Amino acid sequence: MKPAEHPPRVRMTPAARRVLAAAERLFYAHGIHAVGVDLIAAESGVTKKTLYDRFGSKEQIVVEYLAGRDERWRVFLGGRLDAVPEGEPAARVLAVFDASRAWAAEQGSRGCAMINAHAEIGDPAHPAYPVIAGQKAWMLDLFTTLAGQVEAGDADGVEGAERLARALMLLHEGALVAHGLGVFPEPFARAREEARRLLTGG
Repeated sequence: MKPAEHPPRVRMTPAARRVLAAAERLFYAHGIHAVGVDLIAAESGVTKKTLYDRFGSKEQIVVEYLAGRDERWRVFLGGRLDAVPEGEPAARVLAVFDASRAWAAEQGSRGCAMINAHAEIGDPAHPAYPVIAGQKAWMLDLFTTLAGQVEAGDADGVEGAERLARALMLLHEGALVAHGLGVFPEPFARAREEARRLLTGG
C-alpha cells in the first residue's frame, strides 16, 4: 500500500504522545473547534507550555491527529486487502467495504474523522487540509486501481474503470456518512451489496 504523504510532522516524545492521545479522543468525540488547548493540556497531564513546546500550535495537533488516524486506516485496510488473492479483483473491492465496516465498529462510532474534520476545516490554507483531501484522493486512487483490475480487457478500458471507481467511491463515502449519522442500520452492508451489483451487473 502506498504510504501516506502528509505535512511536516512532530517528533513524538512521551509528553507529546500523551497530548496527542488526549487530543484524538477529544477531537473525535466533541469536534475540533469545541476543544481548546487548555482542555487538551489538562486531559493529558501537561502544562500549556509543554504542549506548545512540543506542537507549536493547536493546528499542528490537528495535523497529527488526522495524519495518525489516516496512517492507521491505511495499514488496517492494507491488511484486509492483502488477505484477498490478487486474482480476485471483485473480492478485493468488496474487502474495502468489509474493512470500513470493521473499522467503524472498532474506531468510528461517530463516523469518518476526515469527513467530520472537513465540516470544520474548509480552508485549503489550513495545515490539516491536505491530510483530509489527501486521504480521500488516496481512496479514489485505490478504487480506480481496483476497478481497473476488474475492468481489465473490457472495451471501455480506462473510462470504464474510472466510472466504476467513482461509483464505488460514492457508495463508500455515502456509507460513512450514513453510519456517522445513524440514518439507517448497516449502511456498509447495504453499500457492499450495491457495489456487488455494480461488479456483477446484477
